[in-house]
Amino acid sequence: MLSDYIKFSFDSLRHRKLRSWLTMIGIFIGIAAVVALISISQGMQTTITEQFEMMGTNKIMVMPGGGAMFGMFGGGELNADDLDAVGKADGVDISAEMYYESGNIKFSDETKNTFIIGLPTDETLEIIENMQGFDIEKGRDLKSGDRYKITIGWLLWEGDFFEKSVDLRDKVEIEGQEFSVVGLVSRIGNNADDSQVYIPLETAREILDEPKEISTIFVEIKESYEVDDVAENIKEELRDSRDEDEGEETFSVQTFEQLLEQFNDILGIVSIVLIGIAAISIVVGGVGIMNTMYTSVLERTKEIGIMKAVGAKNSNVMTLFLIESGMIGLAGGIIGIGIGIGLSKIVEIIAAQAGLLPIKAYLGAPLLLGALAFSFIIGAASGTLPAMQASKMKPVDALRYE
Repeated sequence: MLSDYIKFSFDSLRHRKLRSWLTMIGIFIGIAAVVALISISQGMQTTITEQFEMMGTNKIMVMPGGGAMFGMFGGGELNADDLDAVGKADGVDISAEMYYESGNIKFSDETKNTFIIGLPTDETLEIIENMQGFDIEKGRDLKSGDRYKITIGWLLWEGDFFEKSVDLRDKVEIEGQEFSVVGLVSRIGNNADDSQVYIPLETAREILDEPKEISTIFVEIKESYEVDDVAENIKEELRDSRDEDEGEETFSVQTFEQLLEQFNDILGIVSIVLIGIAAISIVVGGVGIMNTMYTSVLERTKEIGIMKAVGAKNSNVMTLFLIESGMIGLAGGIIGIGIGIGLSKIVEIIAAQAGLLPIKAYLGAPLLLGALAFSFIIGAASGTLPAMQASKMKPVDALRYE
């Protein structure tokens, strides 16, 4: 019986090709947008989670300001006293400082502005590199005794930051001081990080004229300690050292789990808003299906009368029209899924070529099957009222309809 319903509905749609295609437009545009947005946002969440897991969950960052992400725009300052206070906190194994500021870098008569990262050259350098993803692909890392040596981001030696690529042993100038390139940093995955340059911390303080300020303090905790407990210990030490009350701190202590939650919250809000906008198209598509099914009922009034005259029940007629409207939604969903997959893959390729955070679009079975089910349900729901109208027709009236 079900196969007969499907065959009958398919034949009806096939005889009204143009109308069926026009009716599907709203559905497949909406489904394509939803599939693309969900796959991209899920892919971004997966990528970000993997990045944080690679850095390690036993790490903490201390930044100036009252909670700005990564301390980039947090205001306030950290200094050597804060570094000492952090090192005294119970559970802290290693604490490392980093100072950065934007500055001019010149190579081959071409000058550009980028971030100058001042890094320690002792054993604490490793914790910063692990947390920030700085890996040397060619040459060597900064080491003790280096003064005017520099390692450069991927875009400087492999990309198009300068017209000419910078290589090992080349000379570059930062704020008028000449440096020799000793290391090429591997690709991190976004243009901001991949265009940075790295010099010894004390040299950075010298040429940027900032003898005391610390931009970020990186912390690795001891084994058997809980990250959240150590974070609270650090806060207490810094409050005592800076003579600040709880809730009025001019610093921020964040674990990677907290940072990950912030990213996921932001992505979640953005995804909901965008999917909500895309859902408008699906609603429009549903209205189109309803309009088409009302027209179909009017066109097939005599056909409905004949079916009832030969014994078809109201439920049979209603099921027939519900399946037909559901098939319109399902066909639109299939096309929409195909377009959505294509869009998400295009975004994935563009992100990779642009040097942004690498995105692997999520295209799992739950998303694709859910989109198919949703499109069928939307179609069937949109055809409910026309199907009810068709099922309630009296055979005599239907057969006399012109």
